[in-house]
Amino acid sequence: MNRHLATTLLAIVLPLATAQNPTIAVGPQYDSTHVYVSSSDLDAFVSSLIATFGGQATNPAVMNVLPVPSSTTFRAVTTPFGLLSVFAFQTPIPYPFGQERTGYLVTDMDQAIRSARAAGAEVIVEPFKDPIGRDAVIQWPGGLKMQLYWHTTAPHYAPLQTIPDNRVYISRDRADTFVKDFILFAHGKVVADDKQADAAEIGRPGETYRRIRITSPFGNMQVLVTDGHLPYPFGHEITGYEVPDLAATLGKAKSAGVKILSAPYKANDRTTAIVQFLGGYIAEIHSLSPR
Repeated sequence: MNRHLATTLLAIVLPLATAQNPTIAVGPQYDSTHVYVSSSDLDAFVSSLIATFGGQATNPAVMNVLPVPSSTTFRAVTTPFGLLSVFAFQTPIPYPFGQERTGYLVTDMDQAIRSARAAGAEVIVEPFKDPIGRDAVIQWPGGLKMQLYWHTTAPHYAPLQTIPDNRVYISRDRADTFVKDFILFAHGKVVADDKQADAAEIGRPGETYRRIRITSPFGNMQVLVTDGHLPYPFGHEITGYEVPDLAATLGKAKSAGVKILSAPYKANDRTTAIVQFLGGYIAEIHSLSPR
């Protein structure tokens, strides 16, 4: 194929691919970690979170946010380091809710579903109405489940101080497929693929593992490719929060009753710890090393 023909075909194919898979992300400040707690722990959890990170929470509101009969008390918590959607169900939680880790706000639900399917995801909960818009749940190769949101009235949140990591643990068998599919859907890119990362980051000092970092209009993702031999609590954390001063943040956390499950560890470019908030939510918190 001559160079002129190749250039002409590329000029035709790339706009077509973009038209078939347009960007549907709104921004990382609109993408939330889903946290399920008991009703008795709801207020204490929210208080411990705000004491650690700062921010504010909506007042509790009882509603049905699912496509089947149910009742939950809902609170949204906005912090400088990430958004959380907190659910305290008064009824049993219907399957598969509670397994989705995050919710991504999209500009167009129907297009998001088409793009997800085209990229290799399966739609395990078809789009449904909630009190403020529409939702669906999708699943990626390797098992990662996430919720997609669309709001009837577009929200307006301030940009985050730092963008959190969606921490995804995945097998060696499905890692490459997952990464390829997700970055196609999210218009993302791999910014680092370290096949000899320090496994002390996941509780296995003296070993190595593969760590892939992705950025996209939805935010950051850290894909941790392992053999599944993970000491507690690694693998239970959903989100990694970047803070300016890890020691100061952990001090606030401990004063609020948060448990330090894995002591701070200095890795290649950051110092990282795993904590458990009141109500059971487990998270990673880190500060970047000075350059």
